Amino acid sequence: MARPSKLGDSEIQAWLDKHPGWERVGNALSRQYKLKDFASAMAFAVKIGMAAEKKDHHPDLEVGWGRLRASWSTHDAGGITTLDIEMAEATDTFA
Repeated sequence: MARPSKLGDSEIQAWLDKHPGWERVGNALSRQYKLKDFASAMAFAVKIGMAAEKKDHHPDLEVGWGRLRASWSTHDAGGITTLDIEMAEATDTFA
């Protein structure tokens, strides 16, 4: 399967402008979610992980009590691709 290519800065910014809560951190799209407790954060992480496995595209996740940060980047493309945008939008639907 061909991997998508890195998006340009203007494409990334246009997406960010339409998706509050997300930010660009280095070469990744990143967002922190507030949840009611640790169990909710872990359940959210599992949902993201299952979707990531189906796409063979894996985020960096940081889980703590009542919070989860998801960061999406396509490392082999050297930055943010359409796959990261697709998965970031999917992550929002799980929240």
